[in-house]
Amino acid sequence: MKIAKTFRLLVVLLILFTVGLLIYQYSTVPKEDVPLPDGLHPTVALKRDELVSLAADKGIQVVITADFRSYEEQNRLYEQGRSTSGNIVTNAKGGESYHNYGLAIDFALMTIDGQVVWDMEYDGNGNGTPDWDEVVSIAKDLGFSWGGDWRNFKDYPHFQMNFGLSISELQRGKRPPE
Repeated sequence: MKIAKTFRLLVVLLILFTVGLLIYQYSTVPKEDVPLPDGLHPTVALKRDELVSLAADKGIQVVITADFRSYEEQNRLYEQGRSTSGNIVTNAKGGESYHNYGLAIDFALMTIDGQVVWDMEYDGNGNGTPDWDEVVSIAKDLGFSWGGDWRNFKDYPHFQMNFGLSISELQRGKRPPE
């Protein structure tokens, strides 16, 4: 009697696991009829330009180092520090980054002597506040979220606008309005 109950329980668990796996697989498959973006979302592009302009008004030169990335470019970055040389710079494979949907940008600062730096303490405008902090503040005011606020993998040069959409939703074909 006890063996039969255990067997029934195992069968039920196996069925539930299989159904869950099928639901997961179906939910992560992109819709065929929804094309992937091939550039930066218009709102993100507009806010990027505003960020650069507002920072310049404060004497800060922002350099946009990355924006839209194809899945192939994302996969090459993912392999960096894993199967190719260099430091690990991302935990996202192709399709797992907001860059792949035109919803993210990365930035750096340009120093007075024209060098591009990722120095979070640099104060090129000499106002006593690191330029990096000022740029982050401007970006957040414009509606960007900042990778430096993430709990696990801090991505300090990263800003994104997700429009309330998760990566999973973007993978399934949902897109923010133009």
